[in-house]
Amino acid sequence: MIKAVRQAYNQAFSPESYRAFLDKIDTDFPGQMDFRVAETPVFVPKVLTDKLVAACDDIIAVITRDDFKALTDKAIPAEQRVPNEDDHTQFMAVDFAVCHDSKGELTPQLIELQGFPSLYVFQSFIASTFRELYPIPDNLSHLFSVDSNADYIEQLRQMIVGDCKPEEVILLEIYPEKQKTRIDFVLTEKYLGVAAVCLTKIRKEGKALYYEKDGRQIRIKRIYNRLIFDDLQNFPDLRSDFHLTDDVDVEWVGHPNWFFRISKYTLPLLKSPYVPASYFLSDLSSYPTDLENYVLKPLFSFAGSGVKLTVTSADLDAIPAHQRDGYLLQRKVKYEPVIQSPDGLVKCEIRMLFIWPKGAVKPMLITNLSRLSRGEMIGVNFNKNKDWVGGTVCFFEK
Repeated sequence: MIKAVRQAYNQAFSPESYRAFLDKIDTDFPGQMDFRVAETPVFVPKVLTDKLVAACDDIIAVITRDDFKALTDKAIPAEQRVPNEDDHTQFMAVDFAVCHDSKGELTPQLIELQGFPSLYVFQSFIASTFRELYPIPDNLSHLFSVDSNADYIEQLRQMIVGDCKPEEVILLEIYPEKQKTRIDFVLTEKYLGVAAVCLTKIRKEGKALYYEKDGRQIRIKRIYNRLIFDDLQNFPDLRSDFHLTDDVDVEWVGHPNWFFRISKYTLPLLKSPYVPASYFLSDLSSYPTDLENYVLKPLFSFAGSGVKLTVTSADLDAIPAHQRDGYLLQRKVKYEPVIQSPDGLVKCEIRMLFIWPKGAVKPMLITNLSRLSRGEMIGVNFNKNKDWVGGTVCFFEK
């Protein structure tokens, strides 16, 4: 999107250099990369950077309202409500499609948001790897609010580890060694000293939690939570001593309830030129006359499952009354192909990543993630057997 930078990058790019890029990752972390990294970063011009920041400010104005918890209390399924919720989320990821407005200018449009961690450590690693192997101008940065990766990692350490010993903090997942995002877990342990621990490996004694390390039983004081309830439903016969909904004596870094509060459930509360109109299906007495311009999303699903791109009145009428509050009708967003690849233009989604340390007045924008697509949607299933697609990072002109 910054023409001169894109031209210089594409001239330096070759299939051989991309293979060397992937080989370097595999050499440093053998067998850990299990999702597709795109062939290029995204170069974001200042005009779009400013709009993205403004869009995030509009969202933060709602997230920080005194009545936000009251407005989102029904977002948490009763059987998945976790005790000891804190005052605010500590992580927030906000996804925007890159589009054109009515004047043909680049503009962001909100797709989704979540009060949950993303690939925070991996993003600093992949940005450094791109810089090492390709020409990335010094006046572009993948960071906000901090000046270097070292400062960034220190911010994460202060929030996730705090005054605990790193071994007293765990990254909680289910079978972390099998997760596609496991390279982020490995990097989290490398840079923060916080190891990924499977839910099934945790022992509960009263309200205390323990895990075993090097033959020792270690008391868990903090949980950096990366476990989503949806994932647990894939293991109906799973046995564990500890359940997320237990009342236990730990400090959550990323309390599970915020995954629901800051989610698709939040979208109808947001009013901004960068947020497409969204409605709870249960709130509609009549449907928009242009339903072809809307998408239907189940509120309680993950990674795009259950999304219906073509919606009719009959589809909506078929949803029983007692289930209608579990669906969102959202105006469609048209992704604009804006990334120049060697053989055409590619669509782009930008995830702005925030941290919100306890005691801070509001979330702090700190880094980003991006995904490229040639398919109808951004997800992996829509981009199989394609190149210049997958996960990457943005470098912003500020």
